[in-house]
Amino acid sequence: MHALLRDDEAVVAVPPRRGVVATGRGRRVAVVAVAAVVVLVAGGLSLALGVRGVALADTWQALVDPVAGNVDHAVIRGQRVPRTVIGLLAGVALGLAGVLAQAVTRNPLADPGLLGLNAGASLGIVVAATTFGVVAPAASIWFAFVGAAIAAVLVFAIGHGRPVQLALAGATVSALLTPITTLLLFRDVNALDSLRFWAVGALTGRDLDAVAVLWPFVALGAVVAAALAHRLNGLALGDDVAAGLGQRVGVTRTWAGAAIVCLAGAATALAGPIALVGLAVPHAARRLVGTDYRWLVPLCALLGPAMLLTADIVGRLLGDDELEAGVVAALIGAPVLIAVARGRRVAGL
Repeated sequence: MHALLRDDEAVVAVPPRRGVVATGRGRRVAVVAVAAVVVLVAGGLSLALGVRGVALADTWQALVDPVAGNVDHAVIRGQRVPRTVIGLLAGVALGLAGVLAQAVTRNPLADPGLLGLNAGASLGIVVAATTFGVVAPAASIWFAFVGAAIAAVLVFAIGHGRPVQLALAGATVSALLTPITTLLLFRDVNALDSLRFWAVGALTGRDLDAVAVLWPFVALGAVVAAALAHRLNGLALGDDVAAGLGQRVGVTRTWAGAAIVCLAGAATALAGPIALVGLAVPHAARRLVGTDYRWLVPLCALLGPAMLLTADIVGRLLGDDELEAGVVAALIGAPVLIAVARGRRVAGL
């Protein structure tokens, strides 16, 4: 005997109207386009602004038709161009690593810094410099990857894959590895001199040779992140639901974990242990485009460099002595961490 339901009891699935879907998609396209413009503007300001101000017209001339002996042109091409390119590349890596980490762990507090990956990569680079005398990015990047991978294994082994435990395990691993890194640096004067700017998280201290070596790793991580975007949507529903939809959860997590290690290691080798960019960017992206990772991944790849370059520009303009980008980024990201920690999503974990 069939049950009779009144109209107000029935559950009716109403497909979204075509106009509503178009509006949502159009809004997301507009957000991504605006983010791309913001990155371009931040890149231009990074080239023009600093202790030594340069007009935008002179900045453009320095890029396309530099004049020999012009001090402004020499500063832009020799210092600000590498600094800006490193900020773009490291920002992309940090933004993507952050959104992948939060997707894989289903933890809104996850990012490469809080999960201990940056600390592991930093220790690897410092060990390379102090033990083997290796400071060139072409060689030290492999130490960064090994350090980040070891830290990731430790965190997941301690946290057992549970969101809150992973955050606590990441904090523990970072607290363990960071003092070791500092101790090794201060015991080796030569290594400290070579890595003093890098150690606090800065866009200085590296040149375009480092970019030439490290950009393929960032590109590889970005390609993997883009390829996994649709699978991350299934993963966000839970392992059981994702498996029921035919997804191989273990394979997805393995590829995502490899991409996170690749991106975090490359970002650390380029700019040092910059924290909280990978945390703040995905949360900002969700406010703008929602929870669909097919939009979150490209938007995080844009917001990461926008935030990092902005932090670097602010650090240059604060006073006569520049404040490193890693310090300013932490000041920007700390309120985001506090807001997330006080939010209902974390309270419910």
